[in-house]
Amino acid sequence: MTAQTSPTFLDGLLTGVPIVLGYFPIAFAFGVAATGQGLSPVEAFALSLIIYAGAAQFLALALVTSGAPLLVAAFTLIAMNLRHVLYGPALMKRAGPGARRRHAWAWAFGLTDEVFGAALGQLARGRRFSEPFMFGLGLAAYASWLSGTALGAYAGGGALADWPVLEAALGFMLPALFLALLLSILSRAQLPVIAVAAGATVLVTLFWSATAGILAGMIAGALAGVLGLRGRHAG
Repeated sequence: MTAQTSPTFLDGLLTGVPIVLGYFPIAFAFGVAATGQGLSPVEAFALSLIIYAGAAQFLALALVTSGAPLLVAAFTLIAMNLRHVLYGPALMKRAGPGARRRHAWAWAFGLTDEVFGAALGQLARGRRFSEPFMFGLGLAAYASWLSGTALGAYAGGGALADWPVLEAALGFMLPALFLALLLSILSRAQLPVIAVAAGATVLVTLFWSATAGILAGMIAGALAGVLGLRGRHAG
């Protein structure tokens, strides 16, 4: 595939293989955790089918099983996942004005952190944007998350009880996967923005909460990026 050809659906599936390898064990752990907290296998699978939000599903599980009020749970999950609203516009801006958006309403559902990172990485390497590619990439990730959840829910709540180290390690796989994708497209010009976002996230998390830290990092990073872009244009 060259920069002159449009990536195909199969290209998207193949690009999604690293995400599949990362998602499946984490989804398995979620299925195990959900049934261990009293949810039925069908309910655990439904959370992955409808919410499909990675770490936010573990938070949703904790909120639901702890008896948190519905509005509190809903607003907490919305705040945690608010960053996803920016992924589609950011991707289309990078793709250029000629990129097709006809089916964006469908493939945008699959824009998780890792899918967004993989798609952005393809564009950074000079590949053309294509909707079939996005469908393939998103489907690979979604299918692995659903199948991992289903298998974990079927295995039951005690499936990882004998491997506590493995259970703890699975919690680091999502951020590690996203970090690997981020580093693959990192450039020197992006370092100040990442530093600002990371600093805001750490400070607000330490002095307030993890959810507030994520929001602070997202806002601080966006503002730093906009101000930096304006500064380059002015110069």
